[in-house]
Amino acid sequence: MVDPRIAHIELDDATIIWRNADIEQERRIAIFDLIEENTFKPVRAAAAGHNGPYRLRLSVEDGRLVLQVADEASQPLETVILGLGRFRRAIRDYFAICESYYQAIRRATAQEIETIDMARRGVHNDAATTLLEKLEGKIETDFATARRLFTLICVLHIKG
Repeated sequence: MVDPRIAHIELDDATIIWRNADIEQERRIAIFDLIEENTFKPVRAAAAGHNGPYRLRLSVEDGRLVLQVADEASQPLETVILGLGRFRRAIRDYFAICESYYQAIRRATAQEIETIDMARRGVHNDAATTLLEKLEGKIETDFATARRLFTLICVLHIKG
């Protein structure tokens, strides 16, 4: 049966220090939304006859994103490693805009909040497009899945 999706996702907790409740909420929502609806097909694993669903573990090692893909029984299928250099600015910008957004929610007008949120979505969308480009030929996925994965990549970069 073909089921090319992520059924379980895990973040490397050793590299995460929760900055605040807002970021923890972003993480929970991204994981929930990702599990509920995603498209995820590791090219090499699929070529070897593994059609999903998959377990995914995300970590950052030596400045690179590591995506460890396993089958439902947690048997390793493949590891995809991506350089994070092209994401550094997007991650930094995303954190800055999110901080402004969380502050604005507490005391800004609805129009100001909407303006900040549009900027936040723009950075997020650009980063998702970059992620899709970097995954090309390695993992087939869609834009919505790439957006949620970028959120989790950002969570992995929180240092407090």
